[in-house]
Amino acid sequence: MSYFDAASAAPLHSVARQALLASIDEGWADPARLYREGRRARMLLDAARQAAAEAVGCRPDELVFTSSGTRAVHSGVAGATAGRRRVGRHLIVSAVEHSSVLHSAEVFEAEGGAVTRVPVTRTGAVTVESYADALRSDSALACLQSANHEVGTEQPVAAVAELCREAGVPLLVDAAQSLGWGAVEGPWSLLAASAHKWGGPSGVGLLVVRKGVRFVAQGPVDERESGRAAGFENIPAIVAAAASLRAVRAEAAAEAVRLRELTARIRARVGALVPDVEVVGDPQRRLPGIVTFSCLYVDGEALLHELDREGFSVSSGSSCTSSTLTPSHVLKAMGVLSEGNVRVSLPVGAAEEDVQRFLAALPGAVAGVREKLGAPAPVADVRGDVLVVDALGKRCPIPVIELAKVIGDVPVGGTVRVLSDDEAARLDIPAWCEMRGQEYVGEEPADRGSAYVVRRVS
Repeated sequence: MSYFDAASAAPLHSVARQALLASIDEGWADPARLYREGRRARMLLDAARQAAAEAVGCRPDELVFTSSGTRAVHSGVAGATAGRRRVGRHLIVSAVEHSSVLHSAEVFEAEGGAVTRVPVTRTGAVTVESYADALRSDSALACLQSANHEVGTEQPVAAVAELCREAGVPLLVDAAQSLGWGAVEGPWSLLAASAHKWGGPSGVGLLVVRKGVRFVAQGPVDERESGRAAGFENIPAIVAAAASLRAVRAEAAAEAVRLRELTARIRARVGALVPDVEVVGDPQRRLPGIVTFSCLYVDGEALLHELDREGFSVSSGSSCTSSTLTPSHVLKAMGVLSEGNVRVSLPVGAAEEDVQRFLAALPGAVAGVREKLGAPAPVADVRGDVLVVDALGKRCPIPVIELAKVIGDVPVGGTVRVLSDDEAARLDIPAWCEMRGQEYVGEEPADRGSAYVVRRVS
């Protein structure tokens, strides 16, 4: 089985496993106690904090360990906005942030705060100008991921951090996807990360709060982790997390070159091997191991199952999966195709031959799913000079399939109205028009759902 979902969770690094096993016997005691076992546990915890701080590029007393990256984000957003409550109640996030950031923004908004969600380009990147426009005199905090978890696009964090510094607004960086590849550049103020993204054990997160940043921890606190992460520290897991971060950093430069070559091969070959595919994300400014593409006329869940049977573990942001009934918020913000979406995220050490096997298996998997979905004939009728496709009650990718089947039945300049109540159609029909060179006229209200109007151009 070839595991190609490292962006969700990287396999446990061998150094992490060794450190975890070694520290289980030494790091079980309470590090706050002064007897021998407690002092030994404290030494392990302090050494891990020092190693992690060196990797991040911060002072050890600025870094605390949390129970997860999500907890680090939630605590960071809540603490920073509370600390700057007198400045104002305005929060800035990008439209493609990880759900942990967006959920924090929703809570902030529900409690009376104002949130600006900065749009992204079609490659998934924000512009520095868009953050400049979002900054206000009452801005308490800005958030920006270092790189996107679904499409791999790197964000202009250093430039945005400098902009925020000049405006006197702290910037929180979600560095979960990138920290294993290198430190985050720029004068950022807070940083969150998660060990299982770089090959450490799950259940360990990092929260860094720079000196001088006004921060008020929320919820019950205790003496642990400077009062910013309540609860007994999992010292063996923390030691393993820090050790694996140091280990992957030592390998990062050479491994990044190798994985970039493999993902570039996937990006180039997918379009040649499989028709009607959109490769998404920035082709240059991207993480080394992530490549994402979407396939027209494909059910995302069916495709993942087919690839699983072929021996490949991949993930999807498609709305056509049982776990994702609406399109990925990232793909939606980018305005790209969501149906048949596949994210390949290669782990450290991924073999070239496994990538070749994936490229060999993909065309057959896509073709098989498309053949199964092509059987239903579209229900269409002509009302005046407009062809109407009734796709009500049918889920992604059927509305787009039925549109594609009938577009040739109208003359150039004629229109097709697709009736659909599937949320994915709002994203995928315009994306289909972009890919096929047809004109998307717009969305109109209908008795049920919406009518998506397409004009035939060629």
